[in-house]
Amino acid sequence: MTPVDWLGTVAGLCTTIAFLPQVLKVWRTGSARDISLGMYAILAIGIVFWLAYGWILGSWPVIIANGVTLVLVAVVIAMKLRWG
Repeated sequence: MTPVDWLGTVAGLCTTIAFLPQVLKVWRTGSARDISLGMYAILAIGIVFWLAYGWILGSWPVIIANGVTLVLVAVVIAMKLRWG
């Protein structure tokens, strides 16, 4: 991997891991009342575009980070719809 790939990998890892505490908190409390569905919906759309962008460029750091992030965001959205 090039230094640019490492930079993208670390950036993607940080932004992806940032969603984990939110997922765990909503899961543990069973409450998503304070979660903004609109914000997460717009975020999910943006992540889909980032995923497409990474796919077009063939950038695995972008693809993997946004793929995992999309799953985490989808989990929060699902819990919001179920418990919100």
